[in-house]
Amino acid sequence: MSTDTSEKGLETIIEKHLVEVCGYRQSYSADYDRDLCINKRLLFEFIKQTQPIAFDTIVKRGEDKFIKRLAEQIKAKGIIEILRKGIKDLDLQINLYYKNPVSDLNQKAQENYQANIFSVTRQLFYSLSNSNSLDMVLFINGLPIITFELKNEWTGQTVKNAIRQYQQDRDPKEPLFAFGRCMVHFAVDSNLVYMASELKGNNTFFLPFNKGVNDGAGNPVNQNGLKTDYLWKETLTKASLSNIVENYAQIVEETDEDTGKIKRKLIFPRYHQIRAVIKLLKDAKTNGVGQKYLIQHSAGSGKSNSITWLAHQLVSLHNNENSDAIFDSVIVVTDRKILDKQIRDNIRQFAQVNKVVEAIEKGSKQLKEALEDGKKIIVTTVQKFPFIIDEIGTLQAKKFAIIIDEAHSSQSGETASKMNWVLSDKETPYGEDDNIQDEDPETSEDAINQMIEQRKMLKNASYFAFTATPKNKTLETFGTKTAEGKFEAFDAYTMKQAIEEEFILDVLKNYTTYQSYYKLNKAVEDNPEFETNQANKKLRAYVESHPFSIMEKSKVMIDHFNSEVAKQINRQAKAMVVCKSINNAIKYYDAFKKYLKEINSPYKAIIAFSGSREIEGVETDEAKLNGFPSNDIPKEFKKKDYKFLIVANKFQTGFDQPLLHTMYVDKKLRDVQAVQTLSRLNRAYKPYKEDTFVMDFFNSTDEIKEAFEPFYTTTVLSEETDANKLNDLQDILDNAQVYTSEEVHNFTNLYFNNADRQELDPIIDACVANFKSELNEDAQIDFFVKAKSFYRTYAFLSKILSFKNAYWERLYWFLKFLMPKIKPKENEDLAKGIIEAIDLDSYRLTRTTTDNIGLKGGEEIDPTPPIMKGKKGENEFNALEAIINDFNTRFGIDNWTDDDKIKAFLFQQLPADFAKDQATVNSVNNSDKQNAKITSDKKVEDLMQDVIFTYTDLYKKFTDDADFKRQYLDFVFDKVWKQNQPNI
Repeated sequence: MSTDTSEKGLETIIEKHLVEVCGYRQSYSADYDRDLCINKRLLFEFIKQTQPIAFDTIVKRGEDKFIKRLAEQIKAKGIIEILRKGIKDLDLQINLYYKNPVSDLNQKAQENYQANIFSVTRQLFYSLSNSNSLDMVLFINGLPIITFELKNEWTGQTVKNAIRQYQQDRDPKEPLFAFGRCMVHFAVDSNLVYMASELKGNNTFFLPFNKGVNDGAGNPVNQNGLKTDYLWKETLTKASLSNIVENYAQIVEETDEDTGKIKRKLIFPRYHQIRAVIKLLKDAKTNGVGQKYLIQHSAGSGKSNSITWLAHQLVSLHNNENSDAIFDSVIVVTDRKILDKQIRDNIRQFAQVNKVVEAIEKGSKQLKEALEDGKKIIVTTVQKFPFIIDEIGTLQAKKFAIIIDEAHSSQSGETASKMNWVLSDKETPYGEDDNIQDEDPETSEDAINQMIEQRKMLKNASYFAFTATPKNKTLETFGTKTAEGKFEAFDAYTMKQAIEEEFILDVLKNYTTYQSYYKLNKAVEDNPEFETNQANKKLRAYVESHPFSIMEKSKVMIDHFNSEVAKQINRQAKAMVVCKSINNAIKYYDAFKKYLKEINSPYKAIIAFSGSREIEGVETDEAKLNGFPSNDIPKEFKKKDYKFLIVANKFQTGFDQPLLHTMYVDKKLRDVQAVQTLSRLNRAYKPYKEDTFVMDFFNSTDEIKEAFEPFYTTTVLSEETDANKLNDLQDILDNAQVYTSEEVHNFTNLYFNNADRQELDPIIDACVANFKSELNEDAQIDFFVKAKSFYRTYAFLSKILSFKNAYWERLYWFLKFLMPKIKPKENEDLAKGIIEAIDLDSYRLTRTTTDNIGLKGGEEIDPTPPIMKGKKGENEFNALEAIINDFNTRFGIDNWTDDDKIKAFLFQQLPADFAKDQATVNSVNNSDKQNAKITSDKKVEDLMQDVIFTYTDLYKKFTDDADFKRQYLDFVFDKVWKQNQPNI
């Protein structure tokens, strides 16, 4: 007999494993009530065995009444809540599922859990109106929770056919497919698994539920079976399914801020979320407190849910003996206000939220009270945490789990030191210690050792750091060290996998760059000299920030949006404009308002920046410009009229708006900042958002590719920071004879013993005098650079070093007070006055590339090297005329338009021919500006058509290059309009 390779054969494989290995029961469609969606036989078998008294009462009152009550409750609350909490029927409280106990100590709890009936039914006939059947359905105690459609590639069908079957042949009006009635629906073949938590016909959205392979989508080859057998061998075991029911699956409510309508959504965890949380819990349970974990999960991975599921389960995590809780409290450090609400909403399904979760908003007193009141999950912000610490008097801290959302600079230097101090088991405020007041001669050394300890990663805490883009310091601080000495994430869900699984979009497709060309003229008669490098920087900034060039770029952006972007995402698409400065952002905002009004566009722009700026003598900020409070920007931007968000160092990280389709970049982007900024576009919006678009006026595609490569797949740090660099830096600093070791010891002894400032300043001032008298200008700069490098490197390494060096600690504090007094003067402005001496003659934008930037991944990042040398730069002077000529040569308009014949035609002949057509000129004169522009453009296009054979290249440029065409049409119209409008 040959192997059964049919779809039925796959059913048999799954059923056999679930029954023979996992302990499921076989159940049958004949016992299934199609109307009420219940297997009555198994339901009552379970109730009779576990709650016999209640069962007798149900029988006396009538089983059908109870079944009807149960069906109504499932319809109202969803199957997940019914399994977790049971139902009330008159005076009865009926449990419909018993949780898996965390400990073996409670025999009765074990017996109850074992009494749960997990069953599998093949070919379940579910409908009263037809004879359709589902390939497979899983039940718990007679209640259906998971459905399956299985497909077999060897008979010509794949998981896509299963998805289409759910979308087209499984009517969501059927009772079994009502929202919340089942926990999840799986589409499965031998290669891939997809899942949907709600059936909505053709709008049903299926998510991948796959392991991933080579940092991408799919599943790896399985030497012991089918690629997808992890589904029934891992995910659907009794213990795993119980875990999902008890700790992951949930129905959440989302309120539409515009309409106020409440939308319910059922969340079933994705494979990588379950994998990561289970791995973390298992390791924490085995190894206890004092561990570090880095979780590199891409944007779109569902980090917020992963964090809340982890936080909830860390609270109840016990050691292997199940005798003691591993953590007393879990602290979530985040920049996102929404995460606090999300944690509360998620926890509410598992416990009384007001007894578990506390958001710290009022300072240290609230934190202390939260801990004393037994709050298990404490949510605070990166910014608030160190300030809270300063106020704390005494804090009896025990064992903590610290979950860091988007771990970056929040864990460096003094912030990390303060965080570590408050969570340690010290009873004194940060920066103070009883030993400091001790009269024993060892006091200073004791204080030094305490400060070294307070910097280190805490032994009474474990760190769980989540980020999509780990920097080198983040990897070295929280990452897992490999046998080769490299550092990598404890768990990774990569950008590559997220893109391939379509959880996020690839923002590097459709990447278009623009080059600015311009010509400057000398506006003064004399020819002064300026420092060349400073002059060129000023000239470039002047041209790119000039109101004319800002307006030109604004027109390109708005015209592109109107023609290509506005129709995207079911006509809901929005765009972000990323500016290099607040001043430029304000100029863009004004230009956008002016041009949008000029073309009678219904669209509006919002500006976003921090702080205030003085514009023409008037203090202004984003709220005044926008006409609504700053906190309302995300809410206002959701409104359909607001299509453009113009930003300067704001909303470039953490801002989640799925309708963002296009980004216009006029700013230098580097490294992680480039990835985080462009990733604002990557949020999916199924089924309407199919792609994204970037128009970049500042960066090359090679620069963007270089920034993205390390974060495309699992990010790896090539090696650890060499702590011996601190020895090298110390030797150089000591040998410069700016200070002596006695002065370092004397200063720190006084400082640590709370000496009067008048005793400290003379020591530092004497060293400053040495610095000025003993070192020349280059040596002074070099010393300062090395001092700063030592200070920063030690602040980082001191957290993770396994040894102590008291002198390094002393030198760290000594340099902290020395550096502000020896800081090099800012470079003298040797290009002052150059802007007043030049004029912008001409400016033109040209599209240079439109690429799909392909990434390979696998590139490692290196640790930050301590800066070992610094010196004053050399100044090079040149005359203004030479500087302008050189600038125009590098950035000027140097192409086919230099042809004298073409120039004459464009700027003389065509405008003259236009003026000869009196009918057109009269039409322009007698129309409003908008209609006049339409008439003018049509005439110019006709005149261009006339020279198709005479100036073929020009005609091709005019018809193919939309930006050139727009600029030329504007030029001619402005010329004609001004000539014939005497009041303008």
